[in-house]
Amino acid sequence: MADNIPVILRKMENWQEWRKLKRAELMRHRESITADDHRSWSEGITTSLEQAFPQLQRCTVGFCWPYRGEYDPRPAMNFLCAKGATLALPEIPEDGGLLQFRRWWPEAPMRVGAYAIPVPDNTELLTVDALIIPLVGFDQQGYRLGYGGGYFDRMLASATPRPLTIGIAFEILRLDSVHPQPHDIAMDLVVTEAGIYRVTDLGLVPISNDECAADHPLK
Repeated sequence: MADNIPVILRKMENWQEWRKLKRAELMRHRESITADDHRSWSEGITTSLEQAFPQLQRCTVGFCWPYRGEYDPRPAMNFLCAKGATLALPEIPEDGGLLQFRRWWPEAPMRVGAYAIPVPDNTELLTVDALIIPLVGFDQQGYRLGYGGGYFDRMLASATPRPLTIGIAFEILRLDSVHPQPHDIAMDLVVTEAGIYRVTDLGLVPISNDECAADHPLK
């Protein structure tokens, strides 16, 4: 996607306003893709999650329920659950505190949470070892553009140890830069329909499923 970020920033001199506009643009772009493309790209991402991350089958993994055209992680969730992983979905506390995670399984009771997104209904609170995080956009350095609430960044900044972070997005959402701020936290890895990228000091570096599986990147 062509990106005129520097021009926009010079005009606005306001990274928050730029992100608001870019977020809306990318979400419109994401929601405009065809059903066939969405299905095909999602299947590619699911295959990578199943084949390249065997370590996820032995830990507690946080996912996010699909929202507004995001990758649908439920096939991967069902696969990992069947393989023995413990799964969780995020919940925004009513007091606006740090994001927390409640246990999920295919038959778990659900309720409507913040932003009308389903969440487990008062199931066990868990600490996650790894997070599969949807990205509204992502850049060449592995930073994410989210929905603007800052929930993941605040939770990750306070987590000890910090969970492995795997950002998930379609390639059409890639940007040159999201112009990260001091509070932003880069992903450890990014997975798209094109494959897996390790986040390094030099930016995104593509790696194969086999390389990722042998790396065991859980901290």
